[in-house]
Amino acid sequence: MLQLSPGQPPADAVATILIVDDNELNLDLLNRRLTREGHRTLQAQDGQAALNILRETSIDLVLLDIMMPVLDGYQTLAAIKADTALVDIPVIMITAVNDVESAASCIEHGADDYICKPFNPILLHARVNACLERKRLRDGERLQQARIEKQNKLLGGRVDQQVRELSAAQLAAIFAMSKLAESRDPETGEHLDRMREYCIILARQLAQLPKYRELITQAYLDNLYAASPLHDIGKVGIPDGILRKPDQLTADEWTVMRRHPLIGGDTLREVDRQYPGNAFIKIGIDIAECHHERWDGSGYPRALQAEQIPLVARILALADMYDALTTRRCYKEAYSHEQSKNIIVEQRGKHFDPDVVQAFLIREKEFIQVCKFFQDTESCMNDKSDESLSL
Repeated sequence: MLQLSPGQPPADAVATILIVDDNELNLDLLNRRLTREGHRTLQAQDGQAALNILRETSIDLVLLDIMMPVLDGYQTLAAIKADTALVDIPVIMITAVNDVESAASCIEHGADDYICKPFNPILLHARVNACLERKRLRDGERLQQARIEKQNKLLGGRVDQQVRELSAAQLAAIFAMSKLAESRDPETGEHLDRMREYCIILARQLAQLPKYRELITQAYLDNLYAASPLHDIGKVGIPDGILRKPDQLTADEWTVMRRHPLIGGDTLREVDRQYPGNAFIKIGIDIAECHHERWDGSGYPRALQAEQIPLVARILALADMYDALTTRRCYKEAYSHEQSKNIIVEQRGKHFDPDVVQAFLIREKEFIQVCKFFQDTESCMNDKSDESLSL
């Protein structure tokens, strides 16, 4: 029988937890402790009743006793993991202290954790919260992936005759910018405008060097200008819980965050496979994948060194750093041009290509003008992916 326990919190509770145990005392004890923490609980006294509830109601977590009538914990767990609609619901096994081996066997067959009777309130709280957090992160990643797939299908469905008449570059821009719009990134439009201008200033100065004269053509400049805003499109694949986390990221969260250059590169590479030979997309791939590489090889995702790093990415790395330094963020005030210049010069041959630093020094007055012209309309940005300020 599906019934809320007396005194249950409203539907916006922390989580909905199904407690499955044939012992009334255990049911009452677990119900009281979980509802005290704001959770909504449902109860079942055997495995079959639990499966009925799971198939009718959205459940976030199951606390499942091993020894029960009708269907015991082993059988119920097996049924949950065999059902594609239920398999992702986390399950914590309930076991007696002297039967931990049975709980361990359940974990081998798909359970997420176990707790022993009599219940330790601290362990119960920790293990319930850990399972719910893992489920939240997993659900967030799957939701984001579903959004990406939906957007891809939507774009594909709209490629009718009118769209096919557009140039490959226009189609690629529509595709890539749609990804950027969904990335939830807090960067302002002014940031993207500044980045474009900084990149063009640097590229034009570098074009005066003999080794870059043939590479940096007008087409190269046009493509660099158009592609520079795509540098962080890979953030579309980073979970909100990490991208918008107000505190310092953990080592594991940084590992996830550092995937965004590869995600961005893969996104644009898919466009290149569908519409091959477009120079704009190829430059976009280089920018998206390599803008966190460093001249000395200490960057990511591939630890490229020196001229292994595409020139467009070396240009954008300095532009991005200058913009991060001279812009107010939630965790710092804006640095002056002189302070920012000193930091960039100190990183010559480390973070930055010496040629690009020299181009910056020659054209620094233009950087100042661009910075003043494109003023931020928002008071603060909180870009957790910006590691460049902790050199």
